[in-house]
Amino acid sequence: MSATRAIWAAAAAALLLAACGGQGNSNGVTGERIAAADATPGEWLSHGRTYSEQRFSPLDKINASNVGELGLAWSFDLPENRGIEATPLVADGVMYTTSAWSVVRAFDARNGKLLWEHDPEVARATDIKACCDAVNRGVALWGGKVYYGTLDGRLEALDAKTGKLAWSTVTVDQSKPYTITGAPRVVKGKVLIGNGGAEFGVRGYLTAYDAETGKQAWRFYTVPGEQETDGAASDKAMKIARPTWNGEFWKIGGGGTVWDSMAYDPDLDLLYIGVGNGTPWNRELRSPGGGDNLFLSSIVALKPETGEYVWHYQTTPGESWDYTATQHIVLADINIGGQTRKVLMQAPKNGFFYVLDRTNGKLISAEKYVPAVNWASGVDKVTGRPIETAGARYEKNLHLSNPGPLGAHNWHPMAFSPKTGLVYIPAQEIPFPYMQPGGDKATFKYRPQGWNVGVDFLAAGLPDDEATLKAIRASLKGRLIAWDPVTQTEKWSVTYDGPWNGGVLATAGGLVFQGSATGEFAAYDAGSGAKLWGFDTQTGVVAPAMTYEIDGEQYVALMAGFGGGFAVSAGAGVDPRSEGPRRLLVFKLGGKQKLPARPVSTKEFMDLPAASGTPQQIATGTAVYASNCGVCHGASGVSNFSIPDLRYSPTILDADGFKRIVLGGERKEQGMVSFSGLVSDSEAEAVRQYLLDLARRQQAMQAKAKAAAKG
Repeated sequence: MSATRAIWAAAAAALLLAACGGQGNSNGVTGERIAAADATPGEWLSHGRTYSEQRFSPLDKINASNVGELGLAWSFDLPENRGIEATPLVADGVMYTTSAWSVVRAFDARNGKLLWEHDPEVARATDIKACCDAVNRGVALWGGKVYYGTLDGRLEALDAKTGKLAWSTVTVDQSKPYTITGAPRVVKGKVLIGNGGAEFGVRGYLTAYDAETGKQAWRFYTVPGEQETDGAASDKAMKIARPTWNGEFWKIGGGGTVWDSMAYDPDLDLLYIGVGNGTPWNRELRSPGGGDNLFLSSIVALKPETGEYVWHYQTTPGESWDYTATQHIVLADINIGGQTRKVLMQAPKNGFFYVLDRTNGKLISAEKYVPAVNWASGVDKVTGRPIETAGARYEKNLHLSNPGPLGAHNWHPMAFSPKTGLVYIPAQEIPFPYMQPGGDKATFKYRPQGWNVGVDFLAAGLPDDEATLKAIRASLKGRLIAWDPVTQTEKWSVTYDGPWNGGVLATAGGLVFQGSATGEFAAYDAGSGAKLWGFDTQTGVVAPAMTYEIDGEQYVALMAGFGGGFAVSAGAGVDPRSEGPRRLLVFKLGGKQKLPARPVSTKEFMDLPAASGTPQQIATGTAVYASNCGVCHGASGVSNFSIPDLRYSPTILDADGFKRIVLGGERKEQGMVSFSGLVSDSEAEAVRQYLLDLARRQQAMQAKAKAAAKG
């Protein structure tokens, strides 16, 4: 009997009462209980339900034959008006989840009664350190505590019954641009948490803390530092990594943040982590002369009790495109060539689906899961390295790459069904024009505030005419792909209006659930992809659904609310249907609750003054905006509604008021910090004139469209 099966057998009897769905507390949540989750399928105790992170539920009372009867059981409106990315957890009849700004809530999972709420009061100015919205992906449960990370870098433990703070520890140097958006995991009594910030300039690591006390147990750095050793669990691994780097990379950190995915195999006692991109993205600026730059864009296996390095596999050696390997990691035992293999599967940003032997990290197979991948033609099966396309590294010329930095698959979790043997991937195509600042004579200067990626964002600006904008929007694609990891082929797919759709849930009822950026939550037949049910969420969805059971009744829960990297930085692709309330939605068969009428966008242009900016001034403003503002307020001023769309903002009408905000930090408490160290008075005015010019052109296009509609 395997260790995992023994755990299940020992735990099943002790968990019988929990399986009945009685509301209590999470004092019984342990590693054994998480590992034995299939003995109590009505609960969802860890981020991916089980340590294997398959996001597959054995529940089947909601199935392909009756899913059409699914209706809203209860809902809760969230006041935090930013991206919603969390997966709720359910233990002993209580649901625990997070929303934007790291706010944690507990509900009675039967009826949605709010049991408690904990707001860590993250300073809104922290938003300047967050590449991709003020989001949070959820909590972890262990013993009688609830664990979560805050955007400003704290790891906190709350009492599961009351929500009161049990302990809090700062996990990062808060003077540097670190953030936490990912959900922690707990393995063997240790809470595991990473961080983000590689776009700005930090050194990545994963840390383990004692679940009871919050005391640090070990830390594993993912890239070398200035010194040969750190006195950390990663010291031996850094001897492998350091020879793969060149230059003084440590001065701005090197990157390699562990900002999302983790999985654990109790039988092998191995923890698997995904490592992010480098700082800058461009390797030629980060590590002059080349090098693989370990452990960037790698999957790394560690011993969870000590942080000891075991093996690694690098998906994108010497990465230069923000092709992180932090995307969802799934563990499964599958039959390949007549032999059951213990595999690890990942569909990282770079567009290739990897199947690895998780005992040793050896490559089994890797193939493109989206056809548009053009930075590499394939993966060499002997070396495991990508076969790169000439010019893809944009050393001298612009390269329009697909995927771009948002990836062929981003953080949105995929799911694996042992029943169908298929992996369900929320895939996308979002090309990006990579170009070094200064072209073939690359120039790069570190900025203590703002992004430090070593590419020219001005090249990614949007054109003026509506026809070209429509063509760009049409090139942005989103799909739900059912992928066979054995044959490395697509079995079916669903096409969406655009990218940045939600994470995925698969169930034993033969269903796959996914929400879309345009505001529909749908159920598909897991075998064929046929759409079986849909619900208007009134807002774009990026989070994945989960499911649970209480008193013999199955529920499906979804956190709804558009946001994240694409929403804040690539606003031209945001569908207006993504705008809407942020909500927790819970469904059951025969649910009768109704939502209020869908809100209607009321954005209107102001009366604009006569044009006063010179062509040179507007050109300067265009460049300054692209370098400093676009990553939050959207390319060419086009933003989603949770961050002000500056074309509609009255702030651009008042020159002095605009400078008080941009240079004086007048709205720091709302998240808009001062850019006085990066932008001069004349440049601030140039940005204002650029935004006024954008607003005038947008008004003219809208007037033309209305006139054409009238005939």
